[in-house]
Amino acid sequence: MAVTASTKVKRAQARASDTKKSSTPNSQDAIALLEADHREVDGYFEQYEALTDDADKKALAGKICLALKVHTQIEEELFYPPARTATGDGDLLDEAVVEHMGAKTLIAQIEAMQPGQPLYDAKVKVLGEQVRHHVKEEEEELFPEVRETTIDLEALGAKLADRKAELMALLTPVSLA
Repeated sequence: MAVTASTKVKRAQARASDTKKSSTPNSQDAIALLEADHREVDGYFEQYEALTDDADKKALAGKICLALKVHTQIEEELFYPPARTATGDGDLLDEAVVEHMGAKTLIAQIEAMQPGQPLYDAKVKVLGEQVRHHVKEEEEELFPEVRETTIDLEALGAKLADRKAELMALLTPVSLA
C-alpha cells in the first residue's frame, strides 16, 4: 500500500511527540538519549519530504541542521571519547567522526542556501540518507559494543542531556525559538 505524503507527516509528528515525552533531561541513559535524537531527526526528514512551501522547507531545514549540529557535538565531546576507550574500536569511531564531518559540510551548505535554489532539496535529501546510514551503524554496531562495557550510561546520559540543553540554548536562532 502506498504511503501518502500526509500519512508520512502524521507518522513523523507522532514519532517526534513520542520522543519529546520520553526524553526528559537526566532521566535516560546515554544511548537512549542518542537514539531519541535519531528518531526525532528522522521524523524531521520525513516531514521535509512532504513539504512544498519554501518557508516551511527553510524552517524545517533549520530544525534539522540545529538538531544535527547539537547531536554531533555532544557525541564527539562526551560520548565518543569514553566509547573509544572502553570498546577499543577506534576504526568504527573514526568512521563515525568522518561521517560527522560530511554531515557538517552539507549542513553548512544548506544553511548558506535558500529553498528553491538549485540542489537545495537534493542536499537535504542526501543529508538525510547519510544520517540514516550513520544511525544504522551506530545503533547496530557501536551502541551494542558500548552496552557491553562498564561505562556508566546513566551518568553519561545526564552529562549529554545537560550539554544538549546548553547547546540548544546557545545555537537556537531567534527564528526557531
